[in-house]
Formats: sequence, structure tokens, C-alpha cells
Amino acid sequence: MRDDIRDLKAELRRAALARRDAMTTEARIEASLAIADHVAALVDITPGMPVSGFLPIRSEIDIRPLMMTLADRGALLCVPAIVEGRLVFRQLVRGAPLEPQGFGTYAPGADAAIFDPELMLVPLAAFDRRGGRVGYGRGYYDGAIASLREKGMNPRLVGIAFAVQEVEHVPMESHDIFLDVVVTEAGVAAGAATPSVGAAN
Repeated sequence: MRDDIRDLKAELRRAALARRDAMTTEARIEASLAIADHVAALVDITPGMPVSGFLPIRSEIDIRPLMMTLADRGALLCVPAIVEGRLVFRQLVRGAPLEPQGFGTYAPGADAAIFDPELMLVPLAAFDRRGGRVGYGRGYYDGAIASLREKGMNPRLVGIAFAVQEVEHVPMESHDIFLDVVVTEAGVAAGAATPSVGAAN
């Protein structure tokens, strides 16, 4: 059964990423800017709030303009880094050098501060209207979110995707974590959306 779910997720991932790859560069830029506007209007940021984002790889959405907007509101930005097989979130500072992490990703170096984000902007391969998420198949984000919850934290989870990445149904296993909301260029597309998803409970 588990292998069947894995195979289905792999097919959903492949198809959704193929649709994403097929977008023109211009369409991705316009959609990325629209998503930045939607998320900026949706979330509340308090000064000093740790917010995790991500640096784009391949045809992934570019949320750097959004991250700069949130930083201007007082967010402390961090991005994922792979350390001993798990995800941690290192502070992202303008002008600081980045190091390759594998898989085409980059992150600040080991001397960067590590944050526990209260708001997480989460990349994904595919999503459904419930906030179900298909990641890139390595389970890093599910593990990182589970670790934060073990610390008593409840970070708000905002999935970021293009509309073409939506699928009808994502099969969820016990370790999979639903997103609070998914935002695309069309607006809020999925999850338990509320007028404000900024502050952790």
C-alpha cells in the first residue's frame, strides 16, 4: 500500500513539474510577482518574527521579492540548509555568501544564525485543495516541521506554487503534514485559509 502511494505521488510530482517547466519565463515572472502581492496582503509580520523562505531552483517560483517585502516589515529571514541529513533554517542576510547544498540549492554558511521560523513559506511540487502537499520526495520539510512541533511550536505553513501545480487529490500518509494555506498567482487556492496567517499559535 505504501509503495502504491509513493508511486502515485511520484507520478503527481512528475506531471505537475512538467506543467511548471512548460510555463514561459515571462509567465513565471508575472505569476511570481502576483503571488508576492497575494502573500504580502495575507500575512501579518511582527518585528523580529523569524520567517523561512527559499531560494528558487530550476523552474521554481521566485519568492525573493516577497522575502524582501517581509524583511522590510521586520521579518528575520531564513532559508533551509541541509545539515547531517536534516533541514535547519539559517539566517539570510543581504550580501552574505551562499554555499551549495546539493540538488541545485544554496544556503548561508555554517556561521549563519539558525532560526525556528514562526511563518514558513513552503515550496512544493504539487498540491490539492485541502492543503495536501507533494514535495520533492525527500521528506525534509515534513521532518523539519515535525521537529518544530516537538519543541512546542506551531509555525504557520504557507505553500507557494503556480496554479498549474494543482492536482485533484494528494494521497497523504501519517507523516505527511497539511499546509494551512496554498497561494498561487490566482490567490488563495487551498488549505484552511484565514484573513491572517502570520502569527503562530
